Amino acid sequence: MTIDWTAEARRVDRGHRFDELSSRTWEQYGDPAPPPLSASEVREAEEELGITFPAEYRNHLLRESAGGRVNRLHRGAQGWVWHGDSRTNYDLLTTEFPHPESYRAYEDELDEREPLREHFADDGTFQRAWDDWDAEYEVHQERKTAGAVFIREHSCGFHALLVVTGPQRGTMWFDSRATCDQILPLTLHGRPVSFADWAGQDHMTPW
Repeated sequence: MTIDWTAEARRVDRGHRFDELSSRTWEQYGDPAPPPLSASEVREAEEELGITFPAEYRNHLLRESAGGRVNRLHRGAQGWVWHGDSRTNYDLLTTEFPHPESYRAYEDELDEREPLREHFADDGTFQRAWDDWDAEYEVHQERKTAGAVFIREHSCGFHALLVVTGPQRGTMWFDSRATCDQILPLTLHGRPVSFADWAGQDHMTPW
């Protein structure tokens, strides 16, 4: 079956939300640690998002803060969102987070298929082929973070990810695609880093 990758890229992109809090609303809670959510609010968010928060993150929302050192979870105009986060794909939150090993071969094959101008006649076929390949690449990149929340930005295009779906659920990963094109697991003493581990270390990264 032939896939219309341009249409698929548009469909996947619709999973993004961006809901800025008004300055007045933000000021009433105080920066940087708004109050915790109630149990009913957490349940409502989980039901709307279609996921169950990992236990340590759920405890953070209920006992510490709706935000703090992480993007604030709040009910906005578009429903429950993480404040200031335009990277999380809400439509893919219920999809299992893929371990990088699961797509390495496909990614290598996709790189090898990148159209080269010298292989095409000068009749517009190259541009159509490249646009289709680029759309497939865009979809692939988006699916790399399925089942994960961009929980905190580390500037310069780096982000901390909290996995909420699949076997890696509850673990923290680091999106370093801005420089090395990789999404890397955070580890501590040879074991995966949980939300509580990570929250206790102000600048934990894979290196």
